[in-house]
Amino acid sequence: MSPLFIALLLPVVAAVALSRGAPLKLASTPVALANVLLILGVMLSRGFVSPEVVSHVGSIAMLQSPALNLSVGVDGLSLLMALLTVVVSVCACWQIDNKREGARAEHIVAHLISAGALGAFVCRDLLMLYAFHELALIPTLLIIALQGRGESANRLRVAWKATVYLGVGSLILLAGLCWLMVSLTPEGAALVTDLDSLLKLAKEHPLPALKQAQIGLVLLVGFGTLVSLFPFHTWAAPAYATAPVSTAMLHSGVLKKFGIYGLLRVLPGMLPLALSQAWLQEALCWALLGNILWVGWVCIHQRNLDEMLAHSSVMHMGYLFLGLAAGGAVALEGVALLAFAHGISIALLFALAGRMRAQLGTLEFRRLGGLGSHSPALYVLFCFGMFASIGLPGLANFAGELMIFVGCFGHPGATALGMVQWTAIAALWGVVMSAVYGLRALRALFQGTSGSGLFLSDPPLAQRGGLVLLASLLLVAGTCPWLPLRLIAPAPKDKPAAGAVAPKAH
Repeated sequence: MSPLFIALLLPVVAAVALSRGAPLKLASTPVALANVLLILGVMLSRGFVSPEVVSHVGSIAMLQSPALNLSVGVDGLSLLMALLTVVVSVCACWQIDNKREGARAEHIVAHLISAGALGAFVCRDLLMLYAFHELALIPTLLIIALQGRGESANRLRVAWKATVYLGVGSLILLAGLCWLMVSLTPEGAALVTDLDSLLKLAKEHPLPALKQAQIGLVLLVGFGTLVSLFPFHTWAAPAYATAPVSTAMLHSGVLKKFGIYGLLRVLPGMLPLALSQAWLQEALCWALLGNILWVGWVCIHQRNLDEMLAHSSVMHMGYLFLGLAAGGAVALEGVALLAFAHGISIALLFALAGRMRAQLGTLEFRRLGGLGSHSPALYVLFCFGMFASIGLPGLANFAGELMIFVGCFGHPGATALGMVQWTAIAALWGVVMSAVYGLRALRALFQGTSGSGLFLSDPPLAQRGGLVLLASLLLVAGTCPWLPLRLIAPAPKDKPAAGAVAPKAH
């Protein structure tokens, strides 16, 4: 049996055990840590092989007509996303205060989100990939409504808004996926849902360019709503600012990356000509500029750390879509690397914001200041997260953003500045905006003197483990970007690992 089935089962078992009254210290963080070790074991046993090689394959038949299987397997991209999922999951569980009322529900939701995200990243069936993501959304929305911050009426309003946006987006996405599968399935044959089979069919019998663009538009709206692409983004910031800390870490850091992961799976392999249609590419460029410039401007005007981080998460999705609009190997590899880096950095920042709120009772900039003098460890960790978000060289986000911008100007077939290149030039202002609101937040929170006598103390050493782990990953991936890139970027003389098989599309 593939160890990936165990990785999917462990968080579900933990959630069931917790719901039956199992001790939090034994059934939550240790189980999440076991999943980290399991995914690392999968990575080591896979070895240094081509990113396109699918390993640790397994399948369980679920339906015969139509044929539907729970098929799992990892290539370089899915393994990187699985690693992101388990790392953020264990850190999210680590940040939950077990003495607080509602802590058990937060642990249960964290494990359910982890299971859904893992399923979405390691499944090799397009419908099951979609289904796992939807299963992870349900507990996310419920925990916001029931245990989010603020008054009950506001929590319900935020949860309902997110439900409507994500529900409609999911329905549009399902319609686009069905259209894609029906279009690629040979006439008279049973519906093909297997990811590798669809890739092979798309290569052997490519769809007309116009039809690719039409299906691509539907998928961009569906996936884009889940990723908070402008103008379908207004649900995201209130949801993250209201959600419990562990939920905000997992959704913004992991589950939202499902949309980018899905587009990386579908657009380059199955719909390679979709964004070559000028009208679709231009529409995507204008939309992503809304994320970077408009939402970046909104970030600058925030006066609360929670709200600023929530809008910052939405803003940075624009860079991922910029890489998709550019296409090409360098830009797409940059998208995957930045998705991983952003997941780590935003999870770290939300975790730190949660600890600060728990001690201070507020995150308003005007009421805080001088926090660094009493909490040097949190100050340093916050600098890691914020400087990574800004794109400082030496931290993980920088390498991904740089590859995306370089990929824009190495756009295939471009002989002059086109829409993608002008969009990249305009998007550079987003880096300036990130520096403005990021450095301002550092100054307002940790430097100067407190405006209201509030002071912050560092957590005990035992509670810093998850925070240090996230900061360390930002540093390692930033100084040695070839480590994550080795999973997703082809290298010469790759040799297959034992038990690994090449995907059918290649």
